[in-house]
Order: sequence, then C-alpha cells, then structure tokens
Amino acid sequence: QVQLVESGGGSVQAGGSLRLSCAASGYKFRSGCMGWFRQTPGKEREVVTITSKDGRTSYAEPVTGRFTVSRDNAKNTLYLQMNSLKPEDTAMYYCAATDQFGYCGVQSPSSIYNYWGQGTQVTVSL
Repeated sequence: QVQLVESGGGSVQAGGSLRLSCAASGYKFRSGCMGWFRQTPGKEREVVTITSKDGRTSYAEPVTGRFTVSRDNAKNTLYLQMNSLKPEDTAMYYCAATDQFGYCGVQSPSSIYNYWGQGTQVTVSL
C-alpha cells in the first residue's frame, strides 16, 4: 500500500522560507513522476512543480526562481524548498506520485497521478 505523507507546512511572513517534505512508503521511488500541487478553498488545484523519474524538473510560472524540488532516493523523500514566499502562496500543498508515467511536466494532467498525500497547510502573511 502506497502512502505519501507531507510535513513541513506552517505559518511564515512574506519573504520567508519553508521546506516541505513528502515521505513515500510502499512506492518504488524511481518508478515514476512525482510532484507538488496546491489548492486554496474555492479554487482548482494547481500544479507547483513536477520531477520525472530521471530527475528532470519543471515549475509553474508563479514559483519559478523561488521554489526548488528535490528528491532523496535513499530516504524515499521528496522535498519542496520554498523561498521568498508571498501571501499568494498560501494554500494546502499536496504531494503526488505516479507509477504509470516516468516523464512528466507541469503541463501533464493531474489525473495521471494515482497517489496523493493528505496535504500540509502553508500560510504566508504580510
């Protein structure tokens, strides 16, 4: 049984940083794409960043240059380093993974991800 467990969310002032973690169990870490998504109440879930199984990454325009995704294959953990946070980054952040697709980008539909975490809240205040 695959489980994705996010952690690291919290409240921070604008300009600050947070690092999110997504610990994966039961998932063959290099088997497919993984990524981070976010959602605020009343809005559709949006992609933040995607990493393919070979380590290639892509980012949504609003976070490019501020967020960095990385993966520690030995620890089966995906990270999201978020710097220069803005109030508009406030959202529930979700980790997602697929074992069906190995090469993905931010343009890939979210429906390809068959595993999702429960989310971790990030709140950025002025």
